[in-house]
Amino acid sequence: MYTLKRTNSTDLDFQILVNQLDQYLAIVNGDKNDFFVQYNKIDLIKYVLVAYEGNDAVGCGAMKEFAENTMEIKRMYVPLEKRGKGIAKSILNELQKWAQEMGYKKCILETGDKMQDAIGLYQKSDFNRIPNYGPYSNNETSICFEKEI
Repeated sequence: MYTLKRTNSTDLDFQILVNQLDQYLAIVNGDKNDFFVQYNKIDLIKYVLVAYEGNDAVGCGAMKEFAENTMEIKRMYVPLEKRGKGIAKSILNELQKWAQEMGYKKCILETGDKMQDAIGLYQKSDFNRIPNYGPYSNNETSICFEKEI
């Protein structure tokens, strides 16, 4: 059984998971990862979810305002050994619910073309692929999605 905690970017468990995520992305993306680092800083993120199995943090996700009616989902991560158990889907669903509670109408996100697990999750969760937005507009390795909530 997993529980989700709403928190912010000062949460130590979130920071530990994000560090693991950054290490994972550096391996998966190689040299191209340097481009993304500048857009993944967590100090300005106010809305964070951490998933727990008992007392162990087993996943995270976050969001920040992108536009007046749009939240951008960021920093989604579940360690490899915990994947396939529905943790990421629970986090993603709760982030959308939270955004909707705050009056947002849409969620957008960016992931890399090598992140097949993430792409599958977003497609199964009814996110639609869109043209790359903002800082990802001219990045050929980015894949962007959106969903009306």
